Amino acid sequence: MASMSSGDESLRLCAFDLRRGQTEGQELDKILFFYPAELDLSTQLSVIGLSEGLITFTRLFSPEAACEVIEAERHSHVFYEAEPDIWMVMVVEKNKETGAIWRIDALRRVLKEVHSLFVMFHGSIRALIEKEPTGGLTRSLLYPFITDYLSTFQKWSLSEDCCCDFFVGKKLQLPTFRETLRERGTVQMLTLARDIAVEVQSLVQVLDSCAGSLRCHSMILFQDLLVSTTLSADDTVDLFTFAVMRLTSKALSSDASSWSYLLKGSGSSEISSRSTLAPIGPIDSLHSRNGNDMHHVIRPLQNEKWTKGKDGFLITDIWGLETGGSPDSAIPTIWLQQTQERMYLLAYQHKSLTLLLLMPTNAIVNGDLSVSAVKQQVIEDASLRILKIEEKISRGWGGENTYHIKGYRYLVVDSDMEVSRASPSGKVTTLAKESLLALNKLREEVDLEKSRAKRQEKDMEICIRAKNNVWVIARVTRGKELYMALEKGSDTLLDTTDAVGRFSNRYCSGAFLMD
Repeated sequence: MASMSSGDESLRLCAFDLRRGQTEGQELDKILFFYPAELDLSTQLSVIGLSEGLITFTRLFSPEAACEVIEAERHSHVFYEAEPDIWMVMVVEKNKETGAIWRIDALRRVLKEVHSLFVMFHGSIRALIEKEPTGGLTRSLLYPFITDYLSTFQKWSLSEDCCCDFFVGKKLQLPTFRETLRERGTVQMLTLARDIAVEVQSLVQVLDSCAGSLRCHSMILFQDLLVSTTLSADDTVDLFTFAVMRLTSKALSSDASSWSYLLKGSGSSEISSRSTLAPIGPIDSLHSRNGNDMHHVIRPLQNEKWTKGKDGFLITDIWGLETGGSPDSAIPTIWLQQTQERMYLLAYQHKSLTLLLLMPTNAIVNGDLSVSAVKQQVIEDASLRILKIEEKISRGWGGENTYHIKGYRYLVVDSDMEVSRASPSGKVTTLAKESLLALNKLREEVDLEKSRAKRQEKDMEICIRAKNNVWVIARVTRGKELYMALEKGSDTLLDTTDAVGRFSNRYCSGAFLMD
């Protein structure tokens, strides 16, 4: 990941509403979020004004398709229409010397991910604006949330000019060509033996029964891999992403290095606390006359805020302390995208196994269900099953290199199911820089072709031999994608095609065999 400093022009990230601030003198109203927040308002308006102009201009030629990217000489402008007329824009500086070679779709997926997570916890941005038209409430939630999210990409960097082990500053680590064999916005599944899969299914049924006749949902993870889910694909991705960031055994371990490339920065808490002052700055001071009261702002992505209780359930004070009213008021809640239901989130953990149980909040409010009773039911009915399943999975677990396939560096994506599997990151780092650059360029070509053929599925097969004799391959068919790098310099095109065919037959049920 390339380092992006907030002190120069290397990165700008903003969110704005095209329905606001269209009257002269009220332009500031359209700004919902801006990073870095300490930039003066004239600079913020300049960036957003340019973005708005580009959106309006491109709509003249393509009213049906939203603007996705504008490439300038020094910067890439990445656009994402998160909701109707709610835009998120990332402006990144091009700098090959620092390794800042971007794949635009990977950057757009960052914008999509942070918006999806925000909606999961707070609901849609448009609904918040309609609830409180001044925009003060929306900003008070967006600023700390996105800042906490960005802290996931921040880490201390060592000075290359000093022989001492000094930390010299915080840098943003955004995905570059080195992460081309990763797919944000997907989940990574754990392959289970048949007998364990049967036990997991039985456990899921027990978890469902813990809430009586009420319809609940559950998700089970082993380390950073998905074992089971009863949620829709989109809701699964959102909750899985959050769990890997903050809830799994690896996330709770201070010295853990996650299998995911969502890196956790050691200085994130300092950055986050500093940046929460942003909404109280010049923009929101304009709306103080509207009488917005200060209220507790929930910051679900804060780091180091979850701990494991004595009963095995994870606890946090993010949603408030139980200092009055219903004890359930401090329990985490999320919104399900598919059903638009608000759900309580309970997390239980035994060693490397993490269970997430979702219960409808209206059942608690109506007195049909007690959270403490559900917790007790889980402990009584499911704890022994959880212990046995964790023990069996751990016994057969081969470590982070479990899905390494000798001779291959690969990424398989099922876009319909939103699932991916890839070579372990430690194995990907053995690829030469030229190989990764070639593969990244290939993925850019595939992204472009997919964008052109949005309304119809298009099968593709591309096989290129790069300058360092590596073969980079892409195959796209029926909603599934395969990307691969083979560094055997002596292989011919026929050898390479045969190798891909063997991989497809053995590991993908022949999904990528081309006629």
